[in-house]
Amino acid sequence: MKRVTAEELLPIILDGYRHGAFPMGDPEDGSLGFYTCDPRAVMPLEAGALRISDSLRRRVKSGRFRISVDTHFSDVIDRCAFDRSDTNRTWITPLLQKAYALLHEAGHAHSVEAWRDGKLVGGLYGVAIGGAFFGESMFTRPRDGGTDASKVCLVHLVERLRAKGFILLDCQYANAHTRSLGAVEMPVETYAAQLERAVALSVSF
Repeated sequence: MKRVTAEELLPIILDGYRHGAFPMGDPEDGSLGFYTCDPRAVMPLEAGALRISDSLRRRVKSGRFRISVDTHFSDVIDRCAFDRSDTNRTWITPLLQKAYALLHEAGHAHSVEAWRDGKLVGGLYGVAIGGAFFGESMFTRPRDGGTDASKVCLVHLVERLRAKGFILLDCQYANAHTRSLGAVEMPVETYAAQLERAVALSVSF
């Protein structure tokens, strides 16, 4: 797509999510594209659907991390936007970072943060539209005592979404990590029907 400003991107990004497409930036030239996938991965929000291992359950109950919501969105996305390696570079380009920051200011993008000894050691962020939450990225900092911090954030996110009346937590692609936590795949047609119901709901994050 042609180059646009972050401000111009906001309605485009929101419309994309509403129709099942998510944005990704090219780390080489900074260009932006919208993508979908079939099958589509979601994290079911029914009680008991999230697979919490005994060790993670103990971690959640231990109070090891202080959890906050929407207090340091820019720091979370900064930590998510890093190159894993020379061949696995981040899709969260500077343009997308700014666009998500504006979405946060507008009340659409949200973060969950984990703290230990005053340090931000884990977190995740995504976009909420109606009763759908589109999970985008997460990070953890084991060297700072953040082992399992992003998983604990996910547990808190799922609990919050259930309590608020959300019915869809989108994961885009399934991988070993998300499958271990209970993510399931469905045909894109099934996903589209769930998405249509979810975005029509009047709930707030």
